Amino acid sequence: MPRLVHLRSLWFAVFSTIAFLADGRAQGADQPRTLDIYWVDVEGGAATLIVTPAGESILIDAGNPGRRDADRIFHVAVDVAKLKKIDHLITTHFHVDHFGGAAQLASVLPIGEVHDNGQFEGLRDKPSPEYLAFKADKRSVVSPGDVYTLKPLGEGATSLKLQCLGARQKFIAVGDTKTGGKSEPNDCCAANQVKPVDNSDNANSVVTLLQFGDFDFLNTGDLTWNREFDLVCPINRVGVVDVFQVSHHGLDVSNNPVLIKSISPRVAIVNNGTTKGCGPLMFAALKETPSIEAIYQVHKNLRPDGTTNNAPDEFIANKEAECKGEHLKLSVAPDGKSYTVSVASTGHSKTYASK
Repeated sequence: MPRLVHLRSLWFAVFSTIAFLADGRAQGADQPRTLDIYWVDVEGGAATLIVTPAGESILIDAGNPGRRDADRIFHVAVDVAKLKKIDHLITTHFHVDHFGGAAQLASVLPIGEVHDNGQFEGLRDKPSPEYLAFKADKRSVVSPGDVYTLKPLGEGATSLKLQCLGARQKFIAVGDTKTGGKSEPNDCCAANQVKPVDNSDNANSVVTLLQFGDFDFLNTGDLTWNREFDLVCPINRVGVVDVFQVSHHGLDVSNNPVLIKSISPRVAIVNNGTTKGCGPLMFAALKETPSIEAIYQVHKNLRPDGTTNNAPDEFIANKEAECKGEHLKLSVAPDGKSYTVSVASTGHSKTYASK
């Protein structure tokens, strides 16, 4: 009998240890974790993966239809970020390079809540039947001012907030963001040049602001020039940010200099393709913004027409037309006071102070 009791005690200890490890509470798992952002190479589409310190995932856009982009997102999510599920999918607008890969991705990786513009009156570019039918836990229509419900990080942890600033060409009320209700006119607005009205779904893009302590990241989807002006004029609803994912892959029909100078980012990320985006006017606007210290690109601009402005090679994830689909990564320190941008394919890594 004593031997049986001993064996039972031994097995109990073994299983308890396994459970302890699986629960993530051993080997330093209680240490503060970074907030990570990955820009997946979807060849000029969009797929930005955010992983919070609680391990919760937010994917903003899902690339093009077919296996290539879904497989690349899967690789970064599962193999790199060690995820088992996409908790939130935010579709900024209904163009196929932003929603096209969602259905294929959902067939290999569970998706929790889908957030998008819904099928509203006046919608011109409609989502595909496959997008509307893929399996998800929940679907929600997002509106300006909405704050996404995220897992709490625990008492005393750095504050975390993800908020919708714009959707369907409407924007959050002044005072509902970090600007703190200030109503002074934005001096940058006077330099604006109006462009022709954009009637495509780009103008309806969902705009999100991620805040983690002192760190701020703005994603405007494919928002175009005139609507970018409305976002920050006559009052700047965004405030100053650390990182700006340039609008619309860096195309010149977007990236109004008024927006860029108003938000004064320290780092700009261009989710372009080899011959798509990273336009000369956009690149000039970034270069002329005093606050910008670094520009990162998913692809080197290889357009044959000569308009090939590029960041230094070490800041570019993919430099060949036939590439391996390398990604960019940004990690925010647990206290939100600094962040590091790394390009694994070049070995580049640089740390910046949050504003």
